[in-house]
Amino acid sequence: MEIFIVVVFILGYLAITLEHSLKVDKLVPALLMMALAWAGVAFGLDGFTSWFDSHAMKMIEGYGLMDHEAKLHLMESTLLHHFGKTCEILIFLIGAMTIVEIIDHFHGFSTIKGFIKTNKKSTLLWIVCILGFILSAIIDNLTATIVLITILRKLVPNKTDRIWFAGLIIIAANAGGAWSPIGDVTTTMLWMNEKVSALMLIKYLILPSIVCMIIPTFIASFLPAFKGNFEGSSDEGETDPKGAFMLYLGLAMIVFVPIFKTITHLPPYVGMMLSLSIVAMVAEIISSRRFSISSLGDELDNKPEQHLVSPTFGALAKIEMPSILFFLGILMTVAALESLGLIFTFGRDVQASIDGDLFVMLLGAGSAVIDNVPLVAASMGMFPSYQMDDLTWHFIAYAAGTGGSMLIIGSAAGVVAMGMEKISFFWYLKKIAWLALIGYLAGAGVFMLMRGFI
Repeated sequence: MEIFIVVVFILGYLAITLEHSLKVDKLVPALLMMALAWAGVAFGLDGFTSWFDSHAMKMIEGYGLMDHEAKLHLMESTLLHHFGKTCEILIFLIGAMTIVEIIDHFHGFSTIKGFIKTNKKSTLLWIVCILGFILSAIIDNLTATIVLITILRKLVPNKTDRIWFAGLIIIAANAGGAWSPIGDVTTTMLWMNEKVSALMLIKYLILPSIVCMIIPTFIASFLPAFKGNFEGSSDEGETDPKGAFMLYLGLAMIVFVPIFKTITHLPPYVGMMLSLSIVAMVAEIISSRRFSISSLGDELDNKPEQHLVSPTFGALAKIEMPSILFFLGILMTVAALESLGLIFTFGRDVQASIDGDLFVMLLGAGSAVIDNVPLVAASMGMFPSYQMDDLTWHFIAYAAGTGGSMLIIGSAAGVVAMGMEKISFFWYLKKIAWLALIGYLAGAGVFMLMRGFI
């Protein structure tokens, strides 16, 4: 039955990787392989010779001698444990996505456009890359990419020029997400599973991530594509007088989450729900006041839908539920493999046959080809003996977060940019991938040098 489960995982993974070719959303194979993997565990329960205790992070001794009822109870408790841990991550992500959508409801991100006062390409490159680096650390790399490309469309109408900026934004956003516990799904997973702490993650990865962003941006600024000026667009876009306030409030509340966890020692999703409730409450108060004022005049008759729709309900309707279900499927499938001890055994064999740094570097390169979420989820089961804030966990966070920039399909930021700007896979491979590789290797080199002084 182990072979069946592994085959299901491989085929499901292949379907996810070929999502664009198969024209099937990746959540479908992710959920299918989750259900089939756990069905395989249930049917083969009495035939397994080993079981990994996720609570104690070690193999259970004498599993083969246990009776069926004891094994069934063990499977149920293990499934509940993994589902609980997975749901903590998903609820956290839903909260963060909802706050971002509430900000967007008030056109808060249009405020960022006001900071850009140049028509010089090289200057704009540095501005958007620095903004991408900072924003991705707060609102995650996927959302930061969407926000900045949306702004770019209003600034740079020429698509040929714009896709070059989009390529560098992908690198900057992935680098920015790597050093923040809320900047990338993989770093959030490591943080919420207590593999890394927020402060140590920032301490160990802020400098490598900056190098990973700065070096490709510096090199790119000398390329012909970023020479000269661009002709700006006259389209100002939609604005809202409360947009700037909601932007700053939303970003502050997201940044508050790690602080709340440090103070209370409660799981991060609790702090995210607190932040969401505050942002939603303020949004509802603003919207209800507008409705009350506008109902006295003619404005309500002109734009009834703008005032009658709750910003919170509107935000919840717009969040990326397919992504949430995809993460559920992937994480629970990996949990099935971990429960059988397959990932633990593989990790032990890897440690015995290959240098740890080389393995992490290859993991980062692998994340450019296949999704980094299951890679990181699997790595957490490979090294159960590593303590919290072991430098290997931080190196994994860096490698998985930034390695995906080497291919446009290697990260969520790259995929969304590919969709928004219709960027060709081979164009990115030819024009941008080498810059991402240089940044990835430079940041990894800085991390290794820092490790000698920590």
